[in-house]
Amino acid sequence: MSTPDRPGGEDNPFAGLPFLGDLMRMLGSQGGSSWDAATQMAVSIATGGASEPNVDPSARIELEQFARIAEMHVEEVTGLPLRRAGELRVLPVTCGQWAQQAVRDYRPLFEKLSAALNRPPASADAADATTDPMAAMFGSIMQMMAPLMLGMTTGSMVGHLAEKALGTYHLPLPRPGSAEVQLVAPNIDAFAGEWSIQPQELRMWVCLSELTHHAVLSVPHVQSRLTDLLERYVAGFRADPAALEQALGGLDISSMSDLEGMRSLFGDPTVLLGVIRSPEQQALLPSLEALVAAIVGYVDHVIDQLAHRLLGSAGRLTEALRRRRVEAGDADRFVERMLGLELTQAAYDRGSTFVAGVVERAGAEGLARLWEQPETLPTPAEIVAPGLWLARVEFISP
Repeated sequence: MSTPDRPGGEDNPFAGLPFLGDLMRMLGSQGGSSWDAATQMAVSIATGGASEPNVDPSARIELEQFARIAEMHVEEVTGLPLRRAGELRVLPVTCGQWAQQAVRDYRPLFEKLSAALNRPPASADAADATTDPMAAMFGSIMQMMAPLMLGMTTGSMVGHLAEKALGTYHLPLPRPGSAEVQLVAPNIDAFAGEWSIQPQELRMWVCLSELTHHAVLSVPHVQSRLTDLLERYVAGFRADPAALEQALGGLDISSMSDLEGMRSLFGDPTVLLGVIRSPEQQALLPSLEALVAAIVGYVDHVIDQLAHRLLGSAGRLTEALRRRRVEAGDADRFVERMLGLELTQAAYDRGSTFVAGVVERAGAEGLARLWEQPETLPTPAEIVAPGLWLARVEFISP
């Protein structure tokens, strides 16, 4: 009996198209799950394919000491507990270790994206796919390849993020059920060297930043709201066989003989993004952008206070690090677009302006209400008009 995974089989949708038959044979020969492959790829990129030395013991000790100091100051200024569910662990890690954890933590979001890709096209032309052999063929390609494509693309992007990340919250995303904050020691030291910054001051700044992010993103209703928005956003993507046909038709498939060839194809985010954008997601973006702007604006406000209190070169450090984050590479931008998080300078400015407006009108006491309860989270209209937010929360009982 012929089987779908045999290129010559009568049930094989790619019969008569040798390069696609070879492609599907190659996909079938890859052992393990797509997420095993994603982790392997992420670590390979993060480490440059070489073994990593352990974090230097002196750097590890210093980072752990700074984290204890930062924890005390962050809790004092924010009023938010950092030990919500057991012991808080601050771990100095290598780039490869960061990549492994990031793949695990981001996996639920990307699995929802994979499920979205496996749904039938929602376009008005979807009915044509049943009669158009080419559209049907590319629809089958998307459905069969989506899990591996997502896994490999995720691995590629996480690997490149790991080359730059200073800590767990390189992207302001909740990390599910974790009481662990990672500090990427090699990247911290490399950045200090590039900018001629005192390593000790940079280590303290990163501790302040990571723990402030952790304090906010661990607030249960903040974590729940942001996770819900992100999950709904990625679930809103839709496959478009016609767009996939166009994307694949412009690629050179001659190098598709091994995993490296697959990496070069699916490491290109335009292959994925070009086929799954949908108008339904536009309705979610204002709420998602407003919440993220409030988070990053608040975190910047707290770090400014604490850096000036604890660090001698706070101004220069802050300028360097904030310039670095908006000079993001393709990996940052791809992950941000996939999750609806376009962290441009304008987005950070919007958050900073909102927080400054609240503090100017109501002081630190007014700002403290921001994370008080689900009802006090700002709306899209309020993030650009902090007076509206203050007027509304005045009538919400603490």
